[in-house]
Amino acid sequence: KYFKEIGLQPKGTNGYEQPFKANLDTVHVLDARNVVGFLDNGADRTIVIGAHYDHLGEGYQRGSLIPDSKGKIHNGADDNASGVAGVLELARHFSKNKVKEKHNFLFICFSAEELGLLGSKYYANNPTIDLSTVNLMLNFDMIGRFDPNKAITVGGWGTSPTWGQVIPPVLERDKMAFKIDSAGAGASDHTSFYVKKIPVLFFFTGVHGDYHKPSDDIELINFEGEAKILNSVVGIVNAVDKLPNRLEYRETAMPMARNMSFKVTMGLLLDYSFNGPGIKVDGVSKNRPGEAAGIKGGDLILRLDKYTLNTIYDYMGALGKFEKGQTVEAEVQRGADKLTLPVTFK
Repeated sequence: KYFKEIGLQPKGTNGYEQPFKANLDTVHVLDARNVVGFLDNGADRTIVIGAHYDHLGEGYQRGSLIPDSKGKIHNGADDNASGVAGVLELARHFSKNKVKEKHNFLFICFSAEELGLLGSKYYANNPTIDLSTVNLMLNFDMIGRFDPNKAITVGGWGTSPTWGQVIPPVLERDKMAFKIDSAGAGASDHTSFYVKKIPVLFFFTGVHGDYHKPSDDIELINFEGEAKILNSVVGIVNAVDKLPNRLEYRETAMPMARNMSFKVTMGLLLDYSFNGPGIKVDGVSKNRPGEAAGIKGGDLILRLDKYTLNTIYDYMGALGKFEKGQTVEAEVQRGADKLTLPVTFK
């Protein structure tokens, strides 16, 4: 409704909506929908601006960090009503600023992020515009707890060499302390666009004690702080809009899982929505053990050495058993073929 009020074109498959099926687990399937609006400036490049609007509901789905969560409302004010508010405000700004930028804008509110980035992945695999025109994807996830004494995280820094040129002047002008995360992939919706070789930026004010708990509520949101972040984002978008050429995409290192450390890695980006058997590979980093072994995007890894893999946690547990210099067998399903590939950890 809001997208219509501010004059955005519907860019779903059913008006502004893009319905899809979300697998809650191997048995339960939910009806979900992304909400998509388009600001057509007649340009040959487009900027995607998105945030997920789902959270944990009444605590029945996985993800709550309190015991006995069932029946307790999780409003998700920071995660991620704050991000959705950012998308809506930027949609209002760019549609009402009486400026015709050299980019079109596609605004998307994603569903089913908490189930494994399902909404953004569905959109990226079933786009309603030509993804080859997308110059940049901006993602907002938890931007409501800005603390002026702490730095905001800007993720995706390594996905384009241009970020080091255009972002610091804007944030320094706005006296915004920031820290960078170079990875293009992570536990939010920008990942789905990064794997399509699109430069991304991810804005995040940090994890807090109310994360995935009923206490993540509106009284704790720093509205003025979020407005300051969005003002800086407008500055970054304006700087990108003035560039004569498209952004250059660069592949980045894969992020490590939080709170886990490994002596070895394979350099794989995994599909967190896949429900087994095996783990599904979405992407492979260059010059890493996975690529050297011949693993490709779309492969299912069924086994590493003696460890059967059915979940991401099985995979992380197996990695913790290996040492640098060790070679192990990976049993891989590729289409109808089963392969055994040697993985040497370096």
